[in-house]
Amino acid sequence: MAERLDTPREAGFRFFKRRKSSGDSFGKFAEATARFMGSPKFILYMTIFVVTWIMANVVLYQVSQKYAWDPYPFILLNLAFSTQASYSAPLILLAQNRQDDRDRVQAQQDRQRAERNLADTEYLTREIASLRLSVQEVATRDFVRSELRDLVESLRENIREELHAELLASQKSASGDDESAEECTSPDSAHVSGNEAAR
Repeated sequence: MAERLDTPREAGFRFFKRRKSSGDSFGKFAEATARFMGSPKFILYMTIFVVTWIMANVVLYQVSQKYAWDPYPFILLNLAFSTQASYSAPLILLAQNRQDDRDRVQAQQDRQRAERNLADTEYLTREIASLRLSVQEVATRDFVRSELRDLVESLRENIREELHAELLASQKSASGDDESAEECTSPDSAHVSGNEAAR
């Protein structure tokens, strides 16, 4: 049965353990070495080492030639410097390459961040423009106030007209009642006056 690639393999005994990649640790070591070699402390230590080496060999050579382990012209010291230079140059180049990789990744992230900021700015600009257009279409406070004032005036006029019509109607009805009352009372008064004349 084929093994699934999306599930981890069960832990078991292995004769050969897989070693972790040491590229990152070696790169860190190279950066630390290059950083130390570019410091004033390294120059001071190297100067002290070279002066001590030369003076010790010169003094021991004057005492006895067999005690000097690196007499003039200090071939062993030159070999040590050559070895150091042959190792330090690749370490410095490796540190520079790692720094270039970091700078490239940082520049890519900055470019992506700038693109996102530009997109956000364009979106906000469009939103602000749409809000301005919608605000221009919205009625202002003075316009609403004038419209309400006109509406109140029209309502007042309607109420006045209705009240005036009601008053006229009530007056007409009152005058009609008075005329009917007078008509009812006029025959009685004529009959009474006739009776008085007969007497």
